[in-house]
Amino acid sequence: AALLWGAILLGCSYGPGPPRVGAAPLLTATYVLDDADGLGRQFDGIGAVSGGGATSRLLVNYEEPYRSQILDYLFKPNFGASLHILKVEIGGDGQSTDGTEPSHMHYENDENYFRGYEWWLMKEAKKRNPSIKLIGLPWTFPRWIGKGENWPYDYPDVTAYYIVSWILGAKQYHDLDIDYIGIWNERAFSSKYIKLLRYTLDKRGLEQVRIIASDRLWEPISFVLLIDSELHGVVDVIGAHYPGTKTVQNAILTEKKLWSSEDYSTFNDEVGAGCWARILNQNYVNGNMTSTIAWNLVASYYEELPFGRCGLMTAQEPWSGHYKVEAPIWITAHTTQFTQPGWSYLQVDGHLEGGGSFVALTDGLGNLTIIIETMTHNHSQCIRPPLPNFSVTPQRATFYLKGSFFMVETLQVWHSRLGFESGNSSLFQRLHPVKVWRGRFSLDLDVDEVYTLTTLKTGYKCIYPQPPPPHPFPSNYKDDFNIRNPPFSEAPNFADQTGVFEYFVNASDPGDHVFTLRQVVIQRPITWVSDADQTISIIGNFQWVNMTVTCDIYIEKQRDGGVFIAGRVDNGGIYVRRTKGVFFWVFADGTYRVTRDLAGEEILMKGLSGVRDNAWHTLTLNILGNSASGLLNGYPLWENVTVSKPSHGWAALGTRSFEFAQFDNFHVE
Repeated sequence: AALLWGAILLGCSYGPGPPRVGAAPLLTATYVLDDADGLGRQFDGIGAVSGGGATSRLLVNYEEPYRSQILDYLFKPNFGASLHILKVEIGGDGQSTDGTEPSHMHYENDENYFRGYEWWLMKEAKKRNPSIKLIGLPWTFPRWIGKGENWPYDYPDVTAYYIVSWILGAKQYHDLDIDYIGIWNERAFSSKYIKLLRYTLDKRGLEQVRIIASDRLWEPISFVLLIDSELHGVVDVIGAHYPGTKTVQNAILTEKKLWSSEDYSTFNDEVGAGCWARILNQNYVNGNMTSTIAWNLVASYYEELPFGRCGLMTAQEPWSGHYKVEAPIWITAHTTQFTQPGWSYLQVDGHLEGGGSFVALTDGLGNLTIIIETMTHNHSQCIRPPLPNFSVTPQRATFYLKGSFFMVETLQVWHSRLGFESGNSSLFQRLHPVKVWRGRFSLDLDVDEVYTLTTLKTGYKCIYPQPPPPHPFPSNYKDDFNIRNPPFSEAPNFADQTGVFEYFVNASDPGDHVFTLRQVVIQRPITWVSDADQTISIIGNFQWVNMTVTCDIYIEKQRDGGVFIAGRVDNGGIYVRRTKGVFFWVFADGTYRVTRDLAGEEILMKGLSGVRDNAWHTLTLNILGNSASGLLNGYPLWENVTVSKPSHGWAALGTRSFEFAQFDNFHVE
């Protein structure tokens, strides 16, 4: 009774749903599922990426119970997405798509395994599913790795030491076992480095950690593995990104596991769900890929940053508690709730006569799961690569179960229909079981549907009560950073776009500024994209027009140090170098500037301020309509500066270069 009541409270559906109503089938075909001649490739699981970058930034700020609910939808077995794999960025202090993630070693003599939020996220995933596989992959690296050069392979022993330290730190400080490690996301690989990484892993007792290469394209890694037997011996998985469900002959000839180690990256509406449904099946059917990993796990970053809402679900309002369980979550469940890594695919062609695809998997112990998708072209286009035309029509599919499956009598049925015409989608509904008669059953398939037929009776669609309604970022927001033992290294809602801004204890301060926010990256990282030459962290509502931004600032760098506060900031992520806004700068040489851009080249006003380094000052920026003014320590410094563009944007703070600087008592209204 207690279990049943719990299920009712959560809204778990496990009773038969309404029978499907569809048009008469236009085409019939038969398909045979047989394990008598052996099985296909081993299934390695479905996963998602947190990072690459800062895609989970806002998730950590959610209050309970909403934060735990979001995590349950992602990771809890037989609940929602029930993911098998979590892949995280190994933060390297550089911009990696929607922000920067902090390194565990900002500097050569620095180690801290509590920065950022990926440690926390991996622990939360493991708490819900102890069997979940963990992958680490760097996008960027601290500059000291390259000894001043923008390249991580000149000193491969240093890079290997840095990566292995992260793996060891995961275990020592968080009791996390990393299962797979990558090389350098979507950039060149070095055979010498990969071999040295394997040697270093083994030397440190990490023989169980597998290597994925090269998280880019199928080539040249596949060809190099064929001609370099030593490299072939140390790479366990070939991981390709956005393969369009296709592989290459060289990859197959390596006889390695083939993964789509980053895929999807598509706006999470019904078309995004169609994209995800299609590639989850067809990556294996067309490309022999035994794992597909979505970028990204959860859209927990400001939506106006690049690739807004390209997560399996959306959680971008910690201030309101609002989140949305998007359709891709339930598409994921069609596979993840009825398979496990270690199952095997059956040897089938997998293409449906009327268009669409199916896969069949078994645990080798008599269980069988069949996943069918009939996504049409226009309703399943992913963001990349371009999708060639194809057609899908309603059809009747008859399956013959042979070999060890001949004795199966009943299959549980789960169904989704993406409702593009009606606007009403039916997602992950349990239908009446299908009776198998002498190893045979038929199914009428309409377009844009997903079916799971399985011997397993463990699936659930669990739904928490509705979260709070959406609400814009607070129009009056303050943070004094006065927190002695912060749960995370970064202050809530600030989204670093170049540099890293961390809570700091200013032990030498007499009292007013003991707890501050400090920019801590003092060398340009080994970059993945074009980071700005300045550091910047954004916050607030992208639609803000009129605002007052106030902040206490402390320039640490003598002579040529400088800091800014800003409003109407219009860009970030991979486009951070082109950021415009209204920027109020003060410099250690006693001057100030007002500029229209982060680069500081479009000067609107300049003059003397009297500001000096290693002293606290208060900056205030007022923007009203087409006019802006600035105050220093409460007194007007400049006024009546005309600002026409951008017309709206975030608030921000930052520094002139990669330099230490502190901020306190931030207030935007």
